Amino acid sequence: MSLRPHALEPVPEETARVARAAFPKGNPYLLLRDTLGTIFQDDDFTALFSLVGQPGLPPWRLALVTIMQFRENLADRQAAEAVRARIDWKYLLGLDLTDAGFDFSALSEFRDRLLTGSAAELLLDKLLERCRALGLLKARGQQRTDSTHVLAAIRKLNRLELVAETLRATLNDLATVAPDWLQARAPLAWYERYSKRIEDTRLPREQAQRDAYAHMVGEDGFYLLDALDAPDTPEALRALPIITTLRQTWQRHYERSPGEATTPDHPAVSRVRFKANRELPPAAEGIESPYDPEARYRHKRDTQWTGYMVHVSETCEPTAPHLLTQVYTTPATVHEALCTEPIEQALVDKGVPPQKHLVDAAYVSAELLVHSRQTHGIDLLGPTRQNASWQTKVDGAYSVDQFTVDWEQQKVWCPQGKQAVSWTEYVDRAHKSWSIVQFSRKDCRACPTRAACTRAQHKARSLHLPPQEQYEALQAMRAWYASAEGQRQYAHRAGIEGTLSQGVRAFGLRRTRYWGLAKTH
Repeated sequence: MSLRPHALEPVPEETARVARAAFPKGNPYLLLRDTLGTIFQDDDFTALFSLVGQPGLPPWRLALVTIMQFRENLADRQAAEAVRARIDWKYLLGLDLTDAGFDFSALSEFRDRLLTGSAAELLLDKLLERCRALGLLKARGQQRTDSTHVLAAIRKLNRLELVAETLRATLNDLATVAPDWLQARAPLAWYERYSKRIEDTRLPREQAQRDAYAHMVGEDGFYLLDALDAPDTPEALRALPIITTLRQTWQRHYERSPGEATTPDHPAVSRVRFKANRELPPAAEGIESPYDPEARYRHKRDTQWTGYMVHVSETCEPTAPHLLTQVYTTPATVHEALCTEPIEQALVDKGVPPQKHLVDAAYVSAELLVHSRQTHGIDLLGPTRQNASWQTKVDGAYSVDQFTVDWEQQKVWCPQGKQAVSWTEYVDRAHKSWSIVQFSRKDCRACPTRAACTRAQHKARSLHLPPQEQYEALQAMRAWYASAEGQRQYAHRAGIEGTLSQGVRAFGLRRTRYWGLAKTH
């Protein structure tokens, strides 16, 4: 398909007359066209189409239909029918009342083009450009960000079901791509063992039988992987995404060790072991379903889910409309603190960076406070995570905040007025700089308030200090948040909860309709 950009025409006169007569009190789509125009133009999508070939449908119309069908939770067939039948849709799309619309398959093809061309953000960016032109959106204002969980569109599987269903899904894909290759290598028992979805079969109930079944599935999987690694196997088969999923799943759940040869006529046979739960790597490395290998399991406070996290940013100026400016989607295991910098960088790239960025404690760290200010000129505002040391949980104990630090002279005094005897710089495994401050054993041993300072039996009190700018930024943020003015300003962040609630209740924000991170986003 090729693109032949055309100048946008106004709404046909007859369509406008009938639409206004049908909706004398107004309509959201009529208001959208009258206020924001078409938002998109054909030229916005030039990079997604070929220069030669049969002319395609105007992409600006397909973009609007894509948004409207999501808003009303319509399938592609229903959306195509709405284009043919609904007056308000024809008004927004600038169509004659007699226009017969298009085939529903054009919508799926258009979404594929957006994904392939990494142009999904284009829909939001063009809306923001239009809002900025109308004065509804200004850079260096006030914005807020929060996140919520998104459930993957998969069935929850236990470990035994997961490994068996992963092998079954792999066999199905190979049977589609290379049926002759698979038929020459698959044992007859596999046709009976993996013909049905695993949840439709009756798995063993006794633990010994379940262990034997897991062992059998593991051996079958390794047999298939060995066949794929053979020199005569086409490289295209090894490059299939499902093969990567199979390898990662087997690496996580199974251990394979070489056996010992008993006689020259009986060569060594590798031994396969199904790992115990305690031996599994972190959840961030664990595939939870062969059909959505990017979905991850996470446990956050009282919520457990398998899927993704979505981070929503919006403007929150008191005298202006609240507009979404950025949506960032990650696997569930990616912590919020790792998302602060990408979110702010995206806002800078869009040309709408905030002056004040209101977030909750999960997005704040001493390092991020400094980075946001120095790199983007953004004031990251929010509560800081509490110090986990026991001194912060005991009344009268001496936390690090109660020590006096002279950064220029590299000297520290404790609340009792004793000076530290050493100051050492070091870099940890994460390449972060710290300063280790050590007090004298003699001073600490004779201190009358030792019990309020350290629980070490023989060692003196020591402190781990971040770089000066991070330490001071953290102290300043804690002071700001504790002040009345800080509480007044931070109250604006609460509004993002209403936005998330609207997304959940009206648009199913917590349940993805697709497999994979890109389509979920």
